[in-house]
Amino acid sequence: MAIFPPKLTYGSQIRVVSPARSLSMISAENIRLAVSKMAQMGLKVSFSEHASEVDEFISSSLESRISDLHNAFSDTSVQAIFATIGGFNSNQLLRYLDYDLIARNPKILCGYSDITALSCAIYAKTGLVTYSGPAFSTFGMEQGFAYIANGVQQCLFSDAPFTIKPSDYWSNDEWYADQINRKFMSNEGYWVIQSGQAEGTCIGGNLCTLNLLQGTEFMPLLENSILFLEDDEASNPFIFDRDLQSLLHLPDARGIKALVIGRFEKTSGMRRPLLEKIIASKKELKNIPVIANADFGHTMPMFTFAVGGTARISANDSRVTLEITKH
Repeated sequence: MAIFPPKLTYGSQIRVVSPARSLSMISAENIRLAVSKMAQMGLKVSFSEHASEVDEFISSSLESRISDLHNAFSDTSVQAIFATIGGFNSNQLLRYLDYDLIARNPKILCGYSDITALSCAIYAKTGLVTYSGPAFSTFGMEQGFAYIANGVQQCLFSDAPFTIKPSDYWSNDEWYADQINRKFMSNEGYWVIQSGQAEGTCIGGNLCTLNLLQGTEFMPLLENSILFLEDDEASNPFIFDRDLQSLLHLPDARGIKALVIGRFEKTSGMRRPLLEKIIASKKELKNIPVIANADFGHTMPMFTFAVGGTARISANDSRVTLEITKH
């Protein structure tokens, strides 16, 4: 049975933890802006003891990261844990986490990209609902943040169901390097690859990271799932095709009810006709709704959804409704 952590309220304390890459790679100005943006939402920010520790992998020791996560979950003054950013090595932590401690202290855990390993494993092992959404560093964005903030308010501050509507504009620039000269593009909205209706449990995040959990005790069940998948610039059409196929080879993949694909980065080379051909080649996805170009992943802005929550989708040529019903 899913465990839903308490929602944020005005005055909630956020603990910033670095399960993958170190806070030291984030500029002082970005950190200042992120703290300020969280304060505008009524959130107080604290940092884990080893958040800025850094080694040759732009990360920190296994012991430091485990200690910081355990302290964040056990600290009764902390209401939510935000990952600093993504990275490459969150899956190193999974065998060393105290899942009983986490289950006894349910609280919001939010992040994306490499944090998919952590969020999905915690849900699989404890039933605690976790959240795919902005990292702490994302809050340092000056322009184009309103859609992200709205998604955080809808998903982390309220229990009410909400509909995820496409953003008006999107970007795929290095906003953290130049906050002024941003390039925004008009959003054409959802791509309906296959029409249909479905309801199920939200599972997923970053595809290549989720695939790291295959065959382990940390892999969440795909049965009766609405599967949310995205990937970064390293995932070209060839890699996305085989990574998706690998996931679909899992025995319970036949129970997937719908697929929601996040927007691809421009340098990935993925185009709608190629994606349509990839999806059409998957017999495992026949007769279920598949939509793409959704606002989550490595382009901005992004919405927030609950891993372990529930969603409802209705898609046809003229209209898409994507509703998060329980989060």
